[in-house]
Amino acid sequence: MKVFFFKLYHLLTITFCFDFVFYRDVAAQDFINAYASFLQRQGKLEVPGYVDIVKTSSGNEMPPQDAEGWFYKRAASVARHIYMRKQVGVGKLNKLYGGAKSRGVRPYKHIDASGSINRKVLQALEKIGIVEISPKGGRRISENGQRDLDRIAAQTLEEDE
Repeated sequence: MKVFFFKLYHLLTITFCFDFVFYRDVAAQDFINAYASFLQRQGKLEVPGYVDIVKTSSGNEMPPQDAEGWFYKRAASVARHIYMRKQVGVGKLNKLYGGAKSRGVRPYKHIDASGSINRKVLQALEKIGIVEISPKGGRRISENGQRDLDRIAAQTLEEDE
């Protein structure tokens, strides 16, 4: 909640209270789960056919446990990340979602995530109007996407209280 004070004629103080809810007011996990369920209910997000068998990184040994819903959670997480950072490309997402690869007795090593999956997520979000291509390179959040994310954040905050 943001509170603004305005002084008029040095005698009268008027207080305006605006209820702005941003994505930063909500816990990341709660927001991502709520937005993923919104995307799944909406049914507009185009999900590739191979999501139930694909690994998300060459460093992983198994595919995700949630065979049906992990793509929606990744899309929600990517949308939140782009909203936070203003402009993100596929390479940055690969580094973000990568992890440690077990190399036997040798030390662990960071391995980037699959670029194909992150690219498909960005293309799907772009197709439904959540993100758009930035003129500087990468993707940025669109006005419709920002409105949707703020609305979901407000609903999530109301549910938590």
